[in-house]
Order: sequence, then C-alpha cells, then structure tokens
Amino acid sequence: MSISTKTGDKGQTSLWSGERISKDDIRVEAYGTLDELDSHIGEARHFVKIEENRQLLEEIQSILSRVMGELASVQKKFHNPIGLSEVEMLTNQVHKYEEIVKLKGFVLLGNTLQSAKLDVCRTIARRAERRILSLNKDNSVSEFIIAFVNRLSDLLYMMARHEEKAVNALKYKTS
Repeated sequence: MSISTKTGDKGQTSLWSGERISKDDIRVEAYGTLDELDSHIGEARHFVKIEENRQLLEEIQSILSRVMGELASVQKKFHNPIGLSEVEMLTNQVHKYEEIVKLKGFVLLGNTLQSAKLDVCRTIARRAERRILSLNKDNSVSEFIIAFVNRLSDLLYMMARHEEKAVNALKYKTS
C-alpha cells in the first residue's frame, strides 16, 4: 500500500476516527504541531549526551503518538487515551531535574548543541499547547492532554538545563 493515496489533493485529510476534514482545520493544526515536535524530539535524541535523557525522550515520543491519535479522533473514542499517570510521570521528572539543577535565575538558552535542540522542542511544545487550547474552545479536549503538553514543555526546559549542567555550561542572563 502506498503512502501517496491522492485523497488529500483537494485539501482534505482523514482523521484516525475516519472523518474527513480540511487540512487547515485547527484539529489538524494541533496534532500537526505535535507531529512537528515529535520530529524535533527525534532529532534531539541524537544530540543529548545523558543516556537517561535519551531514553526519556524516546518514551515521550511513544506517548506523543497516543496524544496525536486522541486529537485525531472525533466520532470514535480513542482506544488508549492519555490519563493522569502520564501527566504525573512528567511532573515527577520535572521535580527530579529541579533537584539536580537547582536553578538560580533566568537562564541564557542554548549553551550547548543538545540544550539548544531541547529548547527548540520546548518552544514547539508551547505552540502545540496554544493550538490545543484553540481547539478546546469549540471541541472538548481532554484535560489530561492539555496538562500533558503543558508539563512536557516544562520537562524539556529542565532537560536542556540538565544537559548544560552536566558539562558545566549552564549560564544565567545578566541584567
């Protein structure tokens, strides 16, 4: 089966649940931005130096697939929705990194290649969150998806700082 079906040539796409909608629909924009984030996380995995971070990024990518599937479902209920456990996992990771890094002010971003890649991921996660919130205005989005994407950007920020601290490259902005 070819990935080139030609069914999208007129500006429509199929959701996971089977409906066809316009490719510029806010729903497509929301899960499409997460798809972009997923690609950047995949790239960041090749640059991070800390193995634990690499493994965590891979786990996040698996969860992001579920988030995108859930956002691409309208009529059918998604079979494996995001729940509190995924949000708590990210929250716990954020707290763990806060204990390791112990931030002391506003950070100068991107002091290493790996932290710069993670900072790009963080900003894409923030944009995805805004798109999801726009979708939520007229369509009910799971509170867990909203919390997950919010927490994910926090985690990506802390992972970037963790990478910097590990090589003594964490720098603070001066006034």
